[in-house]
Amino acid sequence: MDTAELTPQEAARGALRAGLPLAEDRHEVVASTAQHIHSVIARLRELDFGETPPAMSYSAELEDVRTAGMEDADAAV
Repeated sequence: MDTAELTPQEAARGALRAGLPLAEDRHEVVASTAQHIHSVIARLRELDFGETPPAMSYSAELEDVRTAGMEDADAAV
């Protein structure tokens, strides 16, 4: 991912290409917001999830089976 700062002009050009023309006073705000989103995504990509399965593999029905009978264990804490 490119870590270069997104300029207001680049943000306006990108928005226009996407069919979202921006008013002049929005260019800087949109560039700043896009830069923040890019930095958050970059941080998320650095995380090591190891053996963590994807969220779509979670099943609430199976969770009920796995935690059945554990209510008493929580009460003892």
